[in-house]
Amino acid sequence: MRFAFFLALTLSAQVAPKGIHPQVKGIVEQVTAERIAGIMKKLESFGSRNTNYDKGNTAAREWIASEFKSFSPRLEVSFDTHHITKQGRIVKDLDLVNVVAVLPGTSQKDHEIIVCAHYDSLNVIRKKDAVPGSGDTTDWVASAEAPNAPGMSDNASGVSLVMELARLMSQQEWQKTIVFIAFSGEEQGLFGSRAYSKAAKEQNRNIDAVFNNDIIGNDYAGDDRRVTDLVNVYSGDPQDSPSRSLARYVREMAERYYPAMKANPVFRGDRFGRGGDHTPFHDLGWAAIRFTTPVENYAYQHSAGDTFEHASPSYAARVVRVNAAAIASLALAPAAPQVMRSNAQGVITGPNLTRGKGYDASLKWTAAQPIDEVAGYFVSVRSTSALYWEREIFVGNITEYVLPNLSIDDIVIGVRSIGKNGIESPVAAYALVSRNFNIPPLP
Repeated sequence: MRFAFFLALTLSAQVAPKGIHPQVKGIVEQVTAERIAGIMKKLESFGSRNTNYDKGNTAAREWIASEFKSFSPRLEVSFDTHHITKQGRIVKDLDLVNVVAVLPGTSQKDHEIIVCAHYDSLNVIRKKDAVPGSGDTTDWVASAEAPNAPGMSDNASGVSLVMELARLMSQQEWQKTIVFIAFSGEEQGLFGSRAYSKAAKEQNRNIDAVFNNDIIGNDYAGDDRRVTDLVNVYSGDPQDSPSRSLARYVREMAERYYPAMKANPVFRGDRFGRGGDHTPFHDLGWAAIRFTTPVENYAYQHSAGDTFEHASPSYAARVVRVNAAAIASLALAPAAPQVMRSNAQGVITGPNLTRGKGYDASLKWTAAQPIDEVAGYFVSVRSTSALYWEREIFVGNITEYVLPNLSIDDIVIGVRSIGKNGIESPVAAYALVSRNFNIPPLP
């Protein structure tokens, strides 16, 4: 009772702490399967959106940009163009074009959330004289020229999510900047996202999260399995990477705002041996995750059969609601606190988590920004073998805390901030830093 009373006094909240925020709830509730279906059908109408196929790819990106511009004057729409030379699945020199719509934030406009999907499609054409098992049997030139590559689940479904959330969220203001992106070149090797993320790193941009949606448009597999109430959320190593923390956050927000749908964290960078547009961002150190149906239908993948007829806009709409809950919450939350410390030389070395007096867990962190919007901090604890946080303690608006008689050797500890609006950040975990004991080599 003391915890609840103290937190209530601390928050000058418009909603109860960790309660339902009306702005987030409103976005989730406005998502409809009809809108999603309309976008998916329109993207199918371009025939092929293959990066090499000028007619359909150009028409699709121009339509996406036009729609972004029609949603709100708040959206800053542009083409992000990169010249790519002939290589691999890119069968000619071309200009690869990403479509970008930026919704500037207010009090945290330097913090960005990226919501993305690839708009290019692929219909794999096999070599006429190909021998199964003899290596790459794909005729990439014929595949590039194929006029029928509808790419409905892969990935008109993901683009429909990006576009619909851009429409809904651009009607309101958010603390963080939200960047909506339709990438091209994914099917040829993540060219669009690799180029964009590289430029973002060179610009030293502050990206809090990347939400990539790819293959969210079908709810049944080729072996007759059907799943309508679950979406897989992939995140890369290590166990307490920023990406894993974001995946846990999505699971939590889905449970809070849309319990009819389960966000299922899969602690792997992507499907086995495969990749997506979140991968370059994760590799560069940002929190980046991928949403995908757990029942891909391989019979239609990368073929002329990936059509609206075989898709489920109602399932895609449910995945949109899960995304909306997490993205809107994160866009209104204070930044996560920084849990790293500097050594005597001023170099960032590792977590500021120590054994206070030998037997206590002593924590320090850097205050989250903006400071005047932060109500306080939660300390989260779990065993090293637990997937999700097991205990949480509200410690007030401080930046140091001691957990007495708690060994740091067999647990994981993290800290999260909570805003005066009742919305919390993801957990920033204290990660174990390897030590160099300078052990001499064996003779």
